[in-house]
Amino acid sequence: MFKSVFAKYLTAICILILVCILILAWVINSVVRNYAAELKRKEMNWSCSATVSLLSLTYGNSDGSLPFSDFILRNERDINDMIEMILERDTSQTVILTDSSGYVLLISGTGEILTGESVPQSVLSALVENGEYNDRGDVGGAVKSRYLTFARPLVSEDGTMEGAVFLLSSAEEEMTLIKTMTETIVMSSLWVLLAAMIAVYFITDRVVDPLRGMTSAVKRFGKGDFKMRVPVNGRDEIAELGEAFNHMAESLEHTEKMRNMFLANVSHDLRTPMTTISGFIDGINSGAIPPEKHGYYLNIISGEVHRLSRLVSELLDLSKLESGERKFEEAPFDVCETARLILISFQQKINAKRIDVQFDVDEDSITASADKDAIYQVLYNLTENAIKFAREGGILRISIKQGEQGKILVSVYDEGEGIPEADLPYVFDRFYKSDKSRGLDKNGVGLGLYIVKTILEAQGETISVSSVPGENCEFVFTLPAADLDSPEKAKN
Repeated sequence: MFKSVFAKYLTAICILILVCILILAWVINSVVRNYAAELKRKEMNWSCSATVSLLSLTYGNSDGSLPFSDFILRNERDINDMIEMILERDTSQTVILTDSSGYVLLISGTGEILTGESVPQSVLSALVENGEYNDRGDVGGAVKSRYLTFARPLVSEDGTMEGAVFLLSSAEEEMTLIKTMTETIVMSSLWVLLAAMIAVYFITDRVVDPLRGMTSAVKRFGKGDFKMRVPVNGRDEIAELGEAFNHMAESLEHTEKMRNMFLANVSHDLRTPMTTISGFIDGINSGAIPPEKHGYYLNIISGEVHRLSRLVSELLDLSKLESGERKFEEAPFDVCETARLILISFQQKINAKRIDVQFDVDEDSITASADKDAIYQVLYNLTENAIKFAREGGILRISIKQGEQGKILVSVYDEGEGIPEADLPYVFDRFYKSDKSRGLDKNGVGLGLYIVKTILEAQGETISVSSVPGENCEFVFTLPAADLDSPEKAKN
């Protein structure tokens, strides 16, 4: 029953609400009980004090020849009427008059509540000592059950205690009030709990439903289907999770497409040169190719072998980068000289396409601090791509500038086909090859730019791309400038 998140969440919330309601009911019950008891005490205190005052006044106006006990017994009827008038015929209260020794002289109403004929001396001692007696109990065993009791001494003019007035009130009214209030709180709490459970049910279902959708989607992902998306409603954390999940699904779907494309590209790039090599070698061995043509076809075979070698090198570089086996050693070097050497290595291809090369630098020598071989590979790959996709007679510009915060900005710009806007977010992904570039680039498998970004990020640097489709494309990356004040000087 409690295995699902929905059941656990719903149960936990309901228990929490129930506990809160119980605590609130207990607090309200205590406050009301204390408030009612306090009102009752004030009322009884007034009634007891009023009884004492009237008795003192009445006894003081007598001739004084009778003891207090005889005065009470002789005027019992009148005193009873006076007490009933003070209590306003409140049947929940009882007045007991005693003499100074605690002997009961008069009790308003019935005497069935008494257990004997006197009040214990311990109660009288507390009354004399404190000037009053206030308790909730059985008055030292003088009555049969617990009562809220107030008592005042009846003192003569010379300070002698003539007797005492005990005012007792049963807790029946209080208990009735508490019972009624408790029943009201319980019924209200049940309705509140029911409403809360209904609300929590729908809220919980709204929270858990996207999780169910994600669970279903993950199961389909495990089977290779990355097309499922979860609905996103609102702007809360669950909606953010849903958006992140959908973004992840899109990335997985894109990665799966790139992987399939990669396998197709690698298969094609392996099969094509191997077929060419095999066909020409078979032709040479069988004599179908005349001896005077052997050199020509051997050159073609050599080119295909180099093509296979480059493919394997890229795959090995990718493997080492992703496994962390390739280590980068930081050292100062002249990035301008590195760029010049790369342009010289591409001179034949540049001339073949009649590309206008522009070399824009702040200084003839700008020293960077990074892994020289790795940055050579980065700049080589970017330059090779720029030449490959530049149009005939277009511009190729390499720019090296001093940036802010000790950075060097290196830019590789070409005028050519550019990159479609829809493909820009993916140009640095593994196996990326846009449809247009596939038509132009028959030799790559979409790893060059991924390797470039991985190398730069491994050294804490960044790269970005901007393009105007059909016009130009520019890659810009950063390098840390070398500290020329250090003992170690730049190395070329």
